[in-house]
Amino acid sequence: MLYRRQLTRYRTVALAAALTLVASGLAACSKDGPDDTLKDFLAGWRSGDLTPVGFVSADGAKVSANDVVTQLQELSGDLKKQSLVLTPVGDPKTTGDIASAEVKLDWTLPGGTPWSYNSTVRLTKQGSKGWRVVWEPPIVQADMATGDKLRVRRVASKRADILDSSGAPIVTPREVVTIGVEPQRVANLAQLQKDLDAAFKSIKVTVDMSNLADRVKNADKDAFVELVTLRRPDYDKIRNKVRTYQGTVFNESTKPLAPTRTFARALLGTADVATREDIDANPDSVAQGDVVGHGGLQQRYDTALRGAAGISVVIAREAADGTVTDSQLFSTKPVDGKPIKISLDTNTQNAADAALAAQKQPSSLVAIKVSDGSVLAVANGPDGGTVDTALTGQVPPGSTFKTVSAYGLLSKKAVTADTAVDCPKTITVDGREFKNSGGEVLGKVPFHEDYSKSCNTAFVNLSGKLGAAGLNEAATALGLGGQWDLGIDAFSGKVSAAETPTELAAATFGQGATAVSPVSMASVAAAVARGQFKQPKVVLDPAPAKAVADGAALDPAAITALKSMMREVVTSGTGTALEDVKGKPVFGKTGTAEFDTNSKDTHSWFIGYQGDVAFAVMVQKGGAGSEAAVPIVENFLNTLNK
Repeated sequence: MLYRRQLTRYRTVALAAALTLVASGLAACSKDGPDDTLKDFLAGWRSGDLTPVGFVSADGAKVSANDVVTQLQELSGDLKKQSLVLTPVGDPKTTGDIASAEVKLDWTLPGGTPWSYNSTVRLTKQGSKGWRVVWEPPIVQADMATGDKLRVRRVASKRADILDSSGAPIVTPREVVTIGVEPQRVANLAQLQKDLDAAFKSIKVTVDMSNLADRVKNADKDAFVELVTLRRPDYDKIRNKVRTYQGTVFNESTKPLAPTRTFARALLGTADVATREDIDANPDSVAQGDVVGHGGLQQRYDTALRGAAGISVVIAREAADGTVTDSQLFSTKPVDGKPIKISLDTNTQNAADAALAAQKQPSSLVAIKVSDGSVLAVANGPDGGTVDTALTGQVPPGSTFKTVSAYGLLSKKAVTADTAVDCPKTITVDGREFKNSGGEVLGKVPFHEDYSKSCNTAFVNLSGKLGAAGLNEAATALGLGGQWDLGIDAFSGKVSAAETPTELAAATFGQGATAVSPVSMASVAAAVARGQFKQPKVVLDPAPAKAVADGAALDPAAITALKSMMREVVTSGTGTALEDVKGKPVFGKTGTAEFDTNSKDTHSWFIGYQGDVAFAVMVQKGGAGSEAAVPIVENFLNTLNK
């Protein structure tokens, strides 16, 4: 208040002095009244061209138009590139050779926030043939003085958690420690790098330090050269070692994280400090230091999770010693982010991640709650994965698709479970030879045995009875190929049109043009288990806008027979390793999927259910279903049922 009274007194005295100045030496403007000069000034303020306007200072000294343009930009500070609308409020008030006009300033702040206030522009024609503007910083804002700047300060919002179906946080702020190097404290960089590498590897963390020497060389001597950010439990394992290494520095903070590093990593994504690319892509809503989502749900729902930062507009005044004092003029409160609720179950997800941990090949596991379609686990390996193959992969299903074909054959009464169907070593359709894995020959055996022991040639024999229409009708009934909306990208499958006899033969046992994802095949297993298709659910709140309606009830007799056949896979077929797993009986189907005619490599599959949990496992280039996928299922179910 003292500063404002002094400023007002100074302006009054200075103007009075200015009005006594003689005409000589003062430039003039040829305007009839203050209205036109005011209009030109406001137009020039917006355009940056003030040459039509004359200016004097509060003490009567001439001020050039270019100087005024420069000072307007400097005073505007962080707002100089923001939209500004200037509007006269009423007519200028004139008393002799002096006048004053009220002007409304309407700013659009970063992020679109409006800020409005009124200001006063003083004019004079003393000693001149026309009106001139009395230039002074308070024109921009009443409390401003020379050297001040308008600055925008962001008030950070709180990023929301990602919650499980019960409302408990999955992704929430957790303690982390960032380990770095301070160049001026390093005595022997080569030895330090060797020691740090050994420490990181002891907790199974790989850190690329190949360019560390250059980074240290090019950094300021007191810089924090960041190496890695570790969760507090991981850091504590090596704390006593790394703190003894000369040159290491540490920064403790929190970061939005899941319970473990691998926990549904590809599905959830990460929340990290904004990169330059993030800021450039969202200049109105993202600023340096903000946390934004990268990949998965964190990116898909970033706007909702991040909320909106508050804005504070201040007058920044720099003292002689360089210190800056802020005086707040305007502020908006930050809007905290809104949580996202998803269907994952922590215990099931941990069991799925653990089951994939030892698998070196890219692998995926999806678990679905049979009773309501909730996706309980979305796991990708190794190390959590960065691509969500579990939901978006597009690969051939191999013999797991015999579950779809078998349902089609049983529901249209083309066969029963006991119908004898020949299983020769090979069979030829229109010149193309089809064979069984390992050259197996079963002979003429009941259809349930053809299924449980995964005979390709038996299904080729039946492809004509199923037909292209029957194949696609069965797939549709079990939910494949629908327009799913899970709230996150997912591939529901694409079934071959089977327009030729050879393509129909291949598609009947899961080869040809058919492509699926692990989640789509887990959904098939769940549909069989419940006797009806229900679209899988991942994001619960906000609820997806276009979720697919539940399907019609599946054929009861066909489902009963198919369940019995899936159980036989485990008791005497290709999945016997699962017969003694913990928990309830397991029902399922193995699969071996060829994906490249020029390679002998195959994808390993298993789909099935136990109690209220349906699942699908796929291991890329994992070989036969019994070789890679079945052991993962065994590990998963034993862990889940502890």
